[in-house]
Amino acid sequence: MTNNKNNLYFTKDHEWVLVFESNVARVGITKYATEQLGDIVFVEVPELDSDVTIEEEMATVESVKSASEIFAPITGTITKVNDELEDSPELVNESPYESGWLAEIQFENEEELAQLMNQEAYENYVKELKEEEGQ
Repeated sequence: MTNNKNNLYFTKDHEWVLVFESNVARVGITKYATEQLGDIVFVEVPELDSDVTIEEEMATVESVKSASEIFAPITGTITKVNDELEDSPELVNESPYESGWLAEIQFENEEELAQLMNQEAYENYVKELKEEEGQ
């Protein structure tokens, strides 16, 4: 993933969004999320061509600790899924921003991106969470 800070957004639920075409974004979960989950053993990606709505469940990630719903960070249509995760769910732990992405979403409402955090704001948010946790 090209780490272009202008095209990278985050949610408070620890999903990331990378806009790499005018209306297509790749989504996944952050490194912080993978650290909290532990070793990921199963990933259920969204169904290809399905419609997803912002803040509604779109995928599931199961780790040795628990199962977690992944919420759509933007509204749109799933245009591509990461099929490699079916046989290699550990990619989410090993490379959450590159090989461990979950899906690509074609979106129409750019205003939803404005509701998300940029990289600096997300890093500050995680720092605050870690301080609260005593890390």
